[in-house]
Amino acid sequence: MHANVPRKIESLFLDGPAGRLEALLEEPENGEPREAALVCHPHPQHGGTMHNKVVYRIARGLRGAGAVVLRFNYRGVNLSEGDYAHGEGELEDARTALNYLRGRYPDLPFTLAGFSFGSRIVLKLGCEGIGARRVIAVGFPTTYKERSFLEGCTVPRVFVQSTHDQYGPVSELEPLVASLPEPRKLILVEAEDHFFAGALPELEREIVALN
Repeated sequence: MHANVPRKIESLFLDGPAGRLEALLEEPENGEPREAALVCHPHPQHGGTMHNKVVYRIARGLRGAGAVVLRFNYRGVNLSEGDYAHGEGELEDARTALNYLRGRYPDLPFTLAGFSFGSRIVLKLGCEGIGARRVIAVGFPTTYKERSFLEGCTVPRVFVQSTHDQYGPVSELEPLVASLPEPRKLILVEAEDHFFAGALPELEREIVALN
């Protein structure tokens, strides 16, 4: 039997636009990383942090598929400095975290993933044409009607949604995704609510299977 080499987990502080950002870098479960992935958490004013259950499962799924994953807390969350900045500042925080990740793993392709409010952040960032391999938008909230950032966006986008998402009902999300330019895909996970209650393992399996 080979002894299991513990995977690397690093707690970090990044120099963000509004002060330091608390972050966590985790290498894949097995082998050398094949890609780098940034995972963004849900709304900071509704209790969202990088330790949210859905965010944790997305990160673990990506690691299971061979990614080194960086999660971070937006400004004003837990040990991250600054104050909530209405999505604009949080987008800049994500950009800072991505720049760190790409600088650390410059030769790896990169994926952006996010849950709920975080799915909007990663879509905005990925749709700027920065060269992401794909954007994984989990629990995309259709309740926000401002979606101009999705127009003309051709980075590969994967939407992963609970069948009973109260903030992004399938009846609203399906026509939205269908109206977007290719390549895009919608994966539905049979779950009880926005937070994938009763289906977190299925969510994680879907993330692993995306590769």
